Amino acid sequence: MRHHLRSALLAITATVLPCTVMAQQALPTEQRVPALLLGAAWYPEQWPEQRWEADLALMEAAHIHLVRVGEFAWSTMEPSEGNFQLDWLERAIRAAEKHHIAVVLGTPGAAPPAWLTQKYPETLRTKEDGRKDEHGNRQQFDWSSPKYRELVTRITERMAQRFGHDPDVIGWQIDNEYAAESYGPSTRAQFQHWLKAKYKTLDELNRRWTTAYWSETYQSWDQIPIEEGYGNPGLLLNWKEFVSDTWRSYQRAHLDAIRKYAEPRQRITTNMMGWFDAYDHYTVAQDLDFASWDDYVGRGHLDLARNGAAHDLTRGFLRKNFWVMETQPGFVNWSPNNTALDKGEVRAMAWHAIGHGAEAVEYWQWRSALNGQEQYHGVLVGADGTPVPLYAEVQQIGADFEKAAPVLAGTTVESQVAILQDYPSRWAINWQRHNKSFDPVGDAIVPWYAALRAQAHSVDVVSDVAPLSRYKLVVAPALNLLTPAAIHNLEAYVEAGGHLVLTQRSAMKDEDNSLMPQRQPGPLGSLLGDRVEQWYALDEAAPVTGTWGNSTSPKWAEQLGSPAPGTEVLMRYGKSNGWLNGQPAAVTRHVGKGQITYIGTALEQPAMTAAAKWMMSQSGLETVMPDLPAGVDLAVRSAPGRKVYILTNYDATPQTVALPHGMSNVLTGETVSKITLAQYEVAVLK
Repeated sequence: MRHHLRSALLAITATVLPCTVMAQQALPTEQRVPALLLGAAWYPEQWPEQRWEADLALMEAAHIHLVRVGEFAWSTMEPSEGNFQLDWLERAIRAAEKHHIAVVLGTPGAAPPAWLTQKYPETLRTKEDGRKDEHGNRQQFDWSSPKYRELVTRITERMAQRFGHDPDVIGWQIDNEYAAESYGPSTRAQFQHWLKAKYKTLDELNRRWTTAYWSETYQSWDQIPIEEGYGNPGLLLNWKEFVSDTWRSYQRAHLDAIRKYAEPRQRITTNMMGWFDAYDHYTVAQDLDFASWDDYVGRGHLDLARNGAAHDLTRGFLRKNFWVMETQPGFVNWSPNNTALDKGEVRAMAWHAIGHGAEAVEYWQWRSALNGQEQYHGVLVGADGTPVPLYAEVQQIGADFEKAAPVLAGTTVESQVAILQDYPSRWAINWQRHNKSFDPVGDAIVPWYAALRAQAHSVDVVSDVAPLSRYKLVVAPALNLLTPAAIHNLEAYVEAGGHLVLTQRSAMKDEDNSLMPQRQPGPLGSLLGDRVEQWYALDEAAPVTGTWGNSTSPKWAEQLGSPAPGTEVLMRYGKSNGWLNGQPAAVTRHVGKGQITYIGTALEQPAMTAAAKWMMSQSGLETVMPDLPAGVDLAVRSAPGRKVYILTNYDATPQTVALPHGMSNVLTGETVSKITLAQYEVAVLK
């Protein structure tokens, strides 16, 4: 692996995304680098240059091939207005090159310098209470400010001019963790202008938002406020859509500045945050070259279902492999109780990401900063410059990645099962939960994801307007809001032979966050041959029984009507609140070559497992390795003509897995027909 970096960097770029991986095949074998990249966030600006060599030597010894640099370094890059100082960054890149380490450059907009916000106070964000944010933290900028965009584009353009052809720079990260909106008069005026462009006339806006309710009718555009949590549902939804479009245009300014000067091989991303939903990630991701996210557990231990679904969510933004741009080296500093992951769990977590389609795993951060708000965050090297105990485990991950990279190069996750998730649906439910404990992620998406992945071992998480023809089974948990495009997409999927499953709180609202004029499932009711007669928030669980066994619905229950001929009742409620007693809780209907199922009840795990098996069978799908022991996770990555199986044991006791046939364990070199794994042990099998 110790080759000349400059001649191999095109190969690194070629392995970043599966759609470009074949470009490296023309290069000699000795010039290739791993298709799996291990990395860390490095902040050379925080340390004397004489320290860089020691840090980079430790990185190289840990098999780290990638560093992210610069995303918080604006005050070092431009210490005063127009005074650009990039030579230090050049020297840092050259120093990394000596150790065969490639670089992702971060644009520094998340942390503007003091001279900027002092000279141009209009660039500071306005908080919801009307106060201006202040210097000394991060994300204090106004993402809608034309002046801020001018200044951040200028520094980004200077970076691209300098490093857009640098062979050691393989990619760019725009900003850092988009999160903080602004609520000042300028932003409100932009929002009103955005509404006018969308609705054309106030009459149309008033009609679609039903503003006659509570005399909310607007007579002029400048009367329309910003509302975040309680207000007209149409206003709330449109504000979120404006926020999403504004992040996209903010990002677009960076993209244009970089692409004006950088070589196309330098791929561009931004680091998103899993289930964070302050903006629509599908809107923002569409202009990027690849998606990435920051994967943190916080307190406790890895939740395979919730974390795995977040990986698959990120992969679904662009429907191709992704990066983990940040992940925790043992523990964080922002949780109320910052417990550490177990010994071995960090390694298992890295392979969990790879199994779901990650091409890179990067740790935040490399070394403890001497000062700043995150002094106690986990690192690989302490403030004294020597490795912490976790360093050896990360070193093993790096060695693993180098062994497995040739086998995993060009592979991705190929699923025949999809979960649909939609940001407007999640917003709509969270604004009006009706039962305060009903969480559209925790009570709908993740439980169904867990049940299905246990059977299929591969589930895509995509939007309701994504192409669906490749899937035999599509499950839409709490898909509360349906646009005309989504309705057409789902109808076409069923009519073409797919199996669509809708669950509680689905198909209640339209694209304006208004209630559908039809009962649930709205326009899809004609396919189902049934409808929801009434929904109920529960404080006592309602019993339910039928095809999938006995269960209860603890928070929410929907009473289905009398099914039309050809619609089969799968589950019925037992004695409950009187209204639900004996009523249908889940129904299904075959429609031409396809099938549609509506489940108006929640299910406990045994019944949900039975339902998932029933869905798989109805959709013509079989389970791979159906008899996995409890606690063992299986991920499958594929390329034409080959599959790679990644097995990890999360159970406290060793578990033995019988394989369907003999396989080669890439990490040990052994050929095995069964394998025993200790807790957190990983096997990569071909």
